[in-house]
Amino acid sequence: MAMTTAAVVESGAASFTLTDVELDEPRHDEAVVRMVAAGLCHTDLTVASGGLPFPLPGVLGHEGAGIVEAVGPAVTAVAPGDHVILSFTSCGACANCRGGHPAYCASWLPLNLLGGRRADGSSTITRAGAPIGGHFFGQSSFARRALVDERSLVKVDPEVPLATIAPLGCGVQTGVGAVWNVLRPRPGDTVAVLGAGSVGLSAVMAAALTPATTVIAVDRISERLELARELGATHTVDASRDDVAAAVAELSGGGADGIVETTGNVAVARMGADALAARGTLVLVGAPPFGTELALDVNAMLPGKRVAGLTLGDAETRAVIPALVQLVRSGRLPVGKLISHYPFDDIDRAAQDMVAGKAIKPVITF
Repeated sequence: MAMTTAAVVESGAASFTLTDVELDEPRHDEAVVRMVAAGLCHTDLTVASGGLPFPLPGVLGHEGAGIVEAVGPAVTAVAPGDHVILSFTSCGACANCRGGHPAYCASWLPLNLLGGRRADGSSTITRAGAPIGGHFFGQSSFARRALVDERSLVKVDPEVPLATIAPLGCGVQTGVGAVWNVLRPRPGDTVAVLGAGSVGLSAVMAAALTPATTVIAVDRISERLELARELGATHTVDASRDDVAAAVAELSGGGADGIVETTGNVAVARMGADALAARGTLVLVGAPPFGTELALDVNAMLPGKRVAGLTLGDAETRAVIPALVQLVRSGRLPVGKLISHYPFDDIDRAAQDMVAGKAIKPVITF
């Protein structure tokens, strides 16, 4: 076993505490990655708050970026020295994995979000000889070193600074995928994005790279709406004072062709459904607590309107992430404008700033 320092959450609503842990030896399909940066996501905060049944104490983190140090004997996708983005893991064998949709893996929840261990129940992280929660999204990257599933690893261009692309592993590819993989705007379409956090602003940037001619960002924070315009929104709506459905209908000439809902608020999602044009699609990205239900006006949905749920952009990571890296490098996907950097020692302050709305996308640097 190898020692490393990790940010451990001891129990629900506890802070991140830096402490020494032991990583298991890499198995045949795993690698050890020296972390350079890791994005902080709302999913991390939800688990840390006790809102999801992940085993605590545990190590979170699922937007890692680092350099491969060692690989198991069956690993072929990466080699020591490679720069990598860490994303979600998957079984690789079910119908959705084989069909190019690993975000809908039959084992996605236990492998990524809830299990805290490998598929066989073994632990990847121990502390003082006792297992703690790990294997979060196949990585648990809030640590100086991480033991990572090969299927979580994507080799990327070493010329692009890892601290600028860590969020590609979850938040950015989710927002981008909502537009590119689900809405697929046609020339002249209107795309509206509800919520201008990191996922929503990623969707705005993605929409600006499509034939959509109207891109509407909706939020309650004026500074985020200003940033949305800078990133490609043609119009903004201040939800603190405007009727969102009416404003979207006016700006789009009757309703949006595609809407991305990122807040996880069912009232906002209902506003999105009401703001759709005939044959329009509402993509649900924000995740409210398990069991949350959304009421819809069935007759209003009959003109061909659709509601689609989405996990991680429905991305095939090894195809999408390298392309996103090149778009970042060329300046066409300015992800850096979302990022605030924090040293590893300040991870708890980063979490607090994210909750307070002071930081859109905190990225921890090691």
